Amino acid sequence: MDQDRPTSAEDIRTLRAEKASLRARDFCDTYGLAEAQLVAAYTGHGSTRLTAHPDELMPRIERLGEVMALTRNASCVHERVGTYGNYKSGPHAAMILQPEIDLRLFPSHWVSAFAVETETDAGVKRSIQVFDAAGDAVHKIHLRDTSNHATWAEVIAELANGDSSDTLEVAPRKPAETPKVNHDKLDLLRSEWSKMTDTHQFLRLTSKLKMNRLGAYRHVGAPYVDRLDTGAVDAALQALAGSGTEVMLFVGNRGCIQIHGGAIETLKAMGPWQNVMDPRFNLHLRLDHIAEVYAVSKPTQRGPALSLEAFDAEGGIILQIFGRRTEELDSRPAWQEILSALPRSQEEELV
Repeated sequence: MDQDRPTSAEDIRTLRAEKASLRARDFCDTYGLAEAQLVAAYTGHGSTRLTAHPDELMPRIERLGEVMALTRNASCVHERVGTYGNYKSGPHAAMILQPEIDLRLFPSHWVSAFAVETETDAGVKRSIQVFDAAGDAVHKIHLRDTSNHATWAEVIAELANGDSSDTLEVAPRKPAETPKVNHDKLDLLRSEWSKMTDTHQFLRLTSKLKMNRLGAYRHVGAPYVDRLDTGAVDAALQALAGSGTEVMLFVGNRGCIQIHGGAIETLKAMGPWQNVMDPRFNLHLRLDHIAEVYAVSKPTQRGPALSLEAFDAEGGIILQIFGRRTEELDSRPAWQEILSALPRSQEEELV
């Protein structure tokens, strides 16, 4: 609604107060704002601009104790309770490696960050929110009752960058990469795929052959990939719930991937959303956004790594589920049984 788009930070705050029942993301979509622009409009009114680089953020967030980590894309939200720590820096990719909070961070997309304090009936809610160049959320850290609130002010003072502007310029959002396949190299893809010893070799292989993930999945064929029915993700979650089968569930965006390692206990469907509602792990998945689903087998030195991977209509990856790795195996027999039982697609091969 371009004609309704607020033109100043004050206008944004006024309109937001009038539309308080809307979720922040829905409010932004309705009025043509990036989420970071909404947060920036409250600079001096509950928002504080921070240094965005994970090298500065992550060591300090560790001092906040137990928090909730949130990473999302347009179709899926991944929330995990735990503590930050064991940060591994890197110029192109960094990591948090903790039993509960397990992250892969891509610093070039950590463009703006804010500390946010919001007054609610239950008290002040505190969070740190990071955004990319388009103003889309990359990663958020929400404090809980069990967090170390006493260190909040000190941490924010160290991270504050001194910028008091309540407006934010954003770049156009980049679309998902379209599927790329090199039909002349499919036999080579199959041959090299069979020789892989680690799942991380896959993207290097497809890049070398001038393909990408979805292009390869659409055309490589069995025994490497099976295309599944779009209902397969929900069927897999239903099969996992309460089974005790441990998985690794990946959800991410260009700037961050968040991983849950463990079992799934409780599902609760609400409209188009399927939700995992466990005490320390929540997942919110838009089932109606799923356009393509694949069961994928990649060889490793410790046996095949088996995954279920879902994509949206634009070709963007929504989530991946693997059997949880152990020291001995890259998969679990129970996960293999679940994958084998999922409904296969009846559609013709995509081109």
